[in-house]
Amino acid sequence: MKYHYGKNVLVTGGSSGIGLAASEVLAANGYTVFAASRSPSAQTRFFSGGGEIRTVTLDVCNLQSVDAAAEAVQADVGIIIHCAGIGIACPGEDFPPDAVSRLMETNFFGVLRVNSRFLPRLRERGGGLCIMIGSVGGIFPLPFQSHYSASKAALDLYSSALRMELREYGVHVSLVKPGDTNTGFTGAREYVIDETSPYYDACIRAVSKMEKDELGGRPAQSVALAILRLCSQKNPPAHKVVGFDYKLLVLLRGLLPYRLVESILRAVYIK
Repeated sequence: MKYHYGKNVLVTGGSSGIGLAASEVLAANGYTVFAASRSPSAQTRFFSGGGEIRTVTLDVCNLQSVDAAAEAVQADVGIIIHCAGIGIACPGEDFPPDAVSRLMETNFFGVLRVNSRFLPRLRERGGGLCIMIGSVGGIFPLPFQSHYSASKAALDLYSSALRMELREYGVHVSLVKPGDTNTGFTGAREYVIDETSPYYDACIRAVSKMEKDELGGRPAQSVALAILRLCSQKNPPAHKVVGFDYKLLVLLRGLLPYRLVESILRAVYIK
């Protein structure tokens, strides 16, 4: 392993899903991981590769919690990995304010809160790496997942602009874009739609198809291994799509007429 950014890593959403898988893979490869979540266990885990996972209490939706975590983590953190995320299912014309607020507060504003406190450390140390977990869903418009797709699309442009701003300070930014991944995210998705909605049946069918694909998708470790490779690269790419099949889909997305892409997505999810 080449530790271009040191061995100390902060991982948000570190208690489950991709965040937990990334924490374990990194610790197994010699990193000291500060796995942050709202309700972490108090136990430190040690790995044969010389790394360890130390838990940190952090709610990305609460700036005071982020401040407390920044105070608690006094180590020279050189890598930040944003894995905290949630999903909702509802029609695009609906605006359930509480659900949409939770989604954006977690998936987008949570990233901004953590970066505002930890990126200055990377600048001051003269280099580092910030990895965000986006989604192929931030590239393809998914019916009844418009709010989630919008949150991930926001990360796409944010990460690209941030990468330019931080370049002169030696801080790299990469956005990882998984496709269907088998994690607890699927079961935790919130349905925010009334049975009387004219979209109800179509929404249930479409999102049920997505959930079936997610449960049959790649394990979280596949994304964790992609993250590990980024951490070992001196010049990591701006974007990393996980899986050859999704790389091909993303390539086709740029080549095919938009109407054809839309027709294909409608055929898959709306019948």
